[in-house]
Amino acid sequence: MRIAIVEDEINYQVQLIEFLRRFEKDRGETIEITTYSDGDEIVENYKAQFDIILMDVQMRFMDGMSAAEEIRKSDSEVVIIFITNAAQYAIKGYAVDALDYVLKPISYFQFSERLNRAVDRMKKRETHFLTINVKGGVKRLQISDIYYVESQGHKLIFFTKEGEVTAAGTMKELEKELSSFHFFRAHKGYLINLEHVEGMKESCAVVKGEELLVSRTKRKGFMEALANYWGEVIK
Repeated sequence: MRIAIVEDEINYQVQLIEFLRRFEKDRGETIEITTYSDGDEIVENYKAQFDIILMDVQMRFMDGMSAAEEIRKSDSEVVIIFITNAAQYAIKGYAVDALDYVLKPISYFQFSERLNRAVDRMKKRETHFLTINVKGGVKRLQISDIYYVESQGHKLIFFTKEGEVTAAGTMKELEKELSSFHFFRAHKGYLINLEHVEGMKESCAVVKGEELLVSRTKRKGFMEALANYWGEVIK
């Protein structure tokens, strides 16, 4: 589990690290901790790399609420828990889909209760994500929401549940990154998510109503992969 602490008071930073190490032993989890002393530090170069963020609300340069708003632009899934002196600040957290808040001074019981809830929410999701480089930053896509990816020159076009997303990268790298999921390179220009294949029409795979050409050399492998996937799903 990757957890970020965003807290400008060193004593609270130290206390949160101690509590996380205690929680790690209690639950038998492995936790990787990264600390930031202000909201602007976590927002800069944010790459959707955390599972949970413990965010102080009042900080010197960028307050926790503003930092959370920036983070939510590229990461709708990370669990945010606010750490605050005043409940009225934390209640505003619904605007940035914060899971919870912890009031200072922090007790381990209160903290572990909140963290247990956060971990349970994470485990229930058990979704997988892909972080891609888009113009002006990064974007996190849920892998099961990707229908197929098309290669056009030096860019990749992701056709997803939310619409089209253009990213930098190569098909070869992407194919490697998605190799443990149900994706098949049916043609040099297409990487298809077998989860969304509705059927075959002549030499094309039908994906969400689109007919995508399956090259002759890939047809046998594609049909086998599709039959295996459908077999797994039907089971």
